[in-house]
Amino acid sequence: MRQMIDDLLTYSRIGTTDAEFDPVDCHVVLDRVLDNLQIAIEETNTEVTVDALPTVTADDQQLVQLFQNLISNAISYASEEDPRIHVSATETDDGWRFSVADNGIGIEESQFEEVFEIFSSGSNGTESTGIGLAICEKIVARHDGEIWIESQPGEGSTFFFTLPDRH
Repeated sequence: MRQMIDDLLTYSRIGTTDAEFDPVDCHVVLDRVLDNLQIAIEETNTEVTVDALPTVTADDQQLVQLFQNLISNAISYASEEDPRIHVSATETDDGWRFSVADNGIGIEESQFEEVFEIFSSGSNGTESTGIGLAICEKIVARHDGEIWIESQPGEGSTFFFTLPDRH
């Protein structure tokens, strides 16, 4: 219950602060996320690989939250194999498209929209509050980006999100 309250407070605060968007090195963000998740990564024998990532204009705290939610979900929804997560970014005409790919249990296409709704935690039986991906969607929207998923059950999932170039 405490975690749900904390998650709801996090969700409700997104967009209500006057935090400025500043240049943020995404490698620094990922280092912080991996430090935060170190115990879970070690306990599950998770392998995280990261391609070259850009510096973007963003709210650094919210980027940490975004990547942390996506990576911790990949760990929580792992298949029988050790979790493998790959983070990358591709430059687009108007910014960056990031991806967080995993080898987890995957998601049915019929649930693609639902997973971003508040209190939706799927049917995995994890202790999820069902707010993490709703937080991700709200953070990406605050940054004028989009978030979506590509997945097949048993094949893993890739979460994509865009961040515009604000230079």
